[in-house]
Amino acid sequence: MTVLLWGALPYVALALLVAGLVWRYRYDKYGWTTRSSQLYESRLLNIASPVFHYGILFVLAGHLVGLFVPVSWTETFGVDEHAYHLLSLYGGTAAGVLTVAGVGLLVYRRRTRAPVFRATTANDKAMYLLLLGAIVLGMVAKLTHTGGSGYDYRSTIAPWARSLFTLQPETGLMTGVPVLYQAHAVVGMVLIAFVPYSRLVHMFSAPVQYLFRPYVVYRTRDPRQLGPRPERRGWERLGG
Repeated sequence: MTVLLWGALPYVALALLVAGLVWRYRYDKYGWTTRSSQLYESRLLNIASPVFHYGILFVLAGHLVGLFVPVSWTETFGVDEHAYHLLSLYGGTAAGVLTVAGVGLLVYRRRTRAPVFRATTANDKAMYLLLLGAIVLGMVAKLTHTGGSGYDYRSTIAPWARSLFTLQPETGLMTGVPVLYQAHAVVGMVLIAFVPYSRLVHMFSAPVQYLFRPYVVYRTRDPRQLGPRPERRGWERLGG
């Protein structure tokens, strides 16, 4: 079971992620969307969507730092283990609460707005369950192990996660990890594998290139406007 969960499941999840993305891009380009239901209802969506997206971005950023930034790097910047624990505890909990609130509002909207509810599929329900399961398990695991400096997952889970990239997973590091953290990791890997087969696939279409594109210069085609613009009446320059 140790080899299956911590040596095989991560690569199965990654293979399903990559294969799903390739399949979806090749055969389901028109379905590569969020299947937005804004047309049916927009007031609640305009609140719930930003709350969820900001929350999940903070959650992802925290996981990337916690799993893939070694302790020696954070200590180089003057962040000791106790300070990191407090930042992880309060910052991670706040991000988790924000994400859960966003998901809760989205689920409430889908359940109470008839047109949106009719557009909800079994796939959407499974997605919400996996999202809530992964986030709530992570929050409960963090809040359950708060004594002293908390559970030091950067000495067990983080090295295991980094060892996956060397294709030599150190499965033994996960044997003594608390059950809640193990459950959080398993549900997280299932969620990663599920992403390409749900509306979550749209995260890979984020228009990041817009941050780096050059400015767009607009020029008029009206020959009368090629020269200096005529001043509007009442806006003449003083002393002109």
